[in-house]
Amino acid sequence: MGSPKLPKKRVAFVLIDGLGDVSLPRLGYKTPLQAAKLPNLDGIASAGVNGLMDPVEVGLACGSDTAHLSLLGYDPRVYYRGRGAFESMGAGLAMSPGDIAFKVCAELSFVIIYMQFQNNLPLTLLFKSIIHANSLMKYLSKKTVFLQSNFATLDEKTGTVTSRKADRHFEEEGPILCAALDGMKLPSFPQYEVRVRYATEHRCGVVVKGPNLSGNISGTDPLKDNRLLLKAEALDESHEARNTADVVNELSKEITKILVSHPVNAQRAAEGKNIANVVLLRGCGIRIEVTPFADKHGLRPCMVAPTKIIAGLGLSLGIDILEAPGATGDYRTLLTSKATAIAKALSAPSQSCPRVFVPGEDEYKAGPSDGYDFGFLHIKAIDDAGHDKASILKVKALEAVDTAIGQLARLLWEAESTGKFQFFLCVTGDHSTPVEYGDHSFEPVPFSICRLKDFVGAIGESVIRETSLDPFPLPSVKSGEDLAFDLETEEKDGKCSQSYSGDSVYESNEIAAARGCLGRFPGGEMMGIIKNFLNLDAEAI
Repeated sequence: MGSPKLPKKRVAFVLIDGLGDVSLPRLGYKTPLQAAKLPNLDGIASAGVNGLMDPVEVGLACGSDTAHLSLLGYDPRVYYRGRGAFESMGAGLAMSPGDIAFKVCAELSFVIIYMQFQNNLPLTLLFKSIIHANSLMKYLSKKTVFLQSNFATLDEKTGTVTSRKADRHFEEEGPILCAALDGMKLPSFPQYEVRVRYATEHRCGVVVKGPNLSGNISGTDPLKDNRLLLKAEALDESHEARNTADVVNELSKEITKILVSHPVNAQRAAEGKNIANVVLLRGCGIRIEVTPFADKHGLRPCMVAPTKIIAGLGLSLGIDILEAPGATGDYRTLLTSKATAIAKALSAPSQSCPRVFVPGEDEYKAGPSDGYDFGFLHIKAIDDAGHDKASILKVKALEAVDTAIGQLARLLWEAESTGKFQFFLCVTGDHSTPVEYGDHSFEPVPFSICRLKDFVGAIGESVIRETSLDPFPLPSVKSGEDLAFDLETEEKDGKCSQSYSGDSVYESNEIAAARGCLGRFPGGEMMGIIKNFLNLDAEAI
């Protein structure tokens, strides 16, 4: 008789975008993590090992793209080539070798991809030192160059950019504006084809196809409000660079002509809102070419990430993007749908694996029958709350995330109870987005990892099995609303009061994580920590 088959070890990795924060007077000098009621996150901390993680390095306020590269084991100092490629891939735009792209946000975002880049031209990486600069698909090549850009508000009389971000919330207006730009013509360059596609939230993609284009140009973005709009200029003496600068400048003018006369902007002006009448082009970069995640780490990966830049980054690393109906990457998202998709992908073949996005074809195909080893669940709303300086919303949204993690744990526990799987839960953030600042900052983020079995022991199996799987919306917060309990004295309901296993940490927040046995470590070490944890004997945990 053969030896019994060992259960498959699989990781549910939850990345809470913008997780970290600072102590807030409004919250009784607690961080949002400390103020929120988080029984499941506390349970993970209690059941495993913890630490504080600097996503890239100590003291660096990084962007989500550079942070994700670092966490997944790809040094952004070596591999980062600009945000445009990731945004383009996530938007589903197919590209050919030699493409050039601009990312446009407003946050309404576009990615403008110039085709047929001459293979013998040098690639110049603009903003090389700006690591926080804000596979398309499988057709992208290492010759692809990108520029990050903003959709903004221009004072046409003075040529001054009055607001570099016209609006962060273009969910309804964005598709309309994109439809108006799709197929636009460039009068002086009729040989170029322009296509525009809306992505999500404030993002979309724009493709421009044509000959003799170069990435070696400057941008049009003045980088600060109330400065003159710049013109793109060639950064070398080549015909291709001069031609590309001319194309970009005409493209910018023609986009403005279309947008100025669009009814959407007329309505926005009537309502006293910023109009979106100019595209600022910046952030030159190229698609990264790296060892695929599965080959690098020995774990077959999948991802749920409606946020297009994260999905595009995943695709560039060879990570499959799963279908999750109702997941939007903003405040409207259905977290239950995300948790269910990851649970099914990790539980296959016991569960039917979700469908997988097909790069460049705007459709989905059947997922692998045997599932995945590493399920990456990205949650964006916490970061949005930080950018919106919404402290109460961030607390309540964290509590909603905690509920979704409980749903994920129940689904995985049901699968592990069959004896076919051994699951691990890992939760962290990609950077801090303190509500006091409204932007990314350099504070480290908490990191926790545990065995699902230990998490169930810490929480209680009856609690896990009674967890509702009903979908729920993210909470809304009314103007002036405050937390309905005394932050100075209120105890978290059901909070773990001592460590269940692992180190001495029993709650999930920035302060408690500092006591963890992992200490403080750079994000580039994260995947090594996860893989080492998977290989520990049960007795060693």
